[in-house]
Amino acid sequence: METTVWTFNLSVPFTEWVKIYDSEDVSKMHSSVGIKTLFRGVSKNDESKVCAVQQAPVGVAQKLFEDNKEMIRGAGHIIESTVITAYSEN
Repeated sequence: METTVWTFNLSVPFTEWVKIYDSEDVSKMHSSVGIKTLFRGVSKNDESKVCAVQQAPVGVAQKLFEDNKEMIRGAGHIIESTVITAYSEN
């Protein structure tokens, strides 16, 4: 398993983005490949900055991101601002 920490900026309000992220369609897409969201939240100091923490089999979360960039961009995620940090258990 791998834990991935995502930080990125939004082009829409967090409340708008999180409705999409928490939607049934996105939840089904995540669960179908073994992604579990541990946390998603907005910065206390900058409402355009988001942190999301996911756990999944190694490489799965980043592959889903790469394969779905246009859909993710459509939700208000500024792709170019994304910083990805992955952690493993060993």
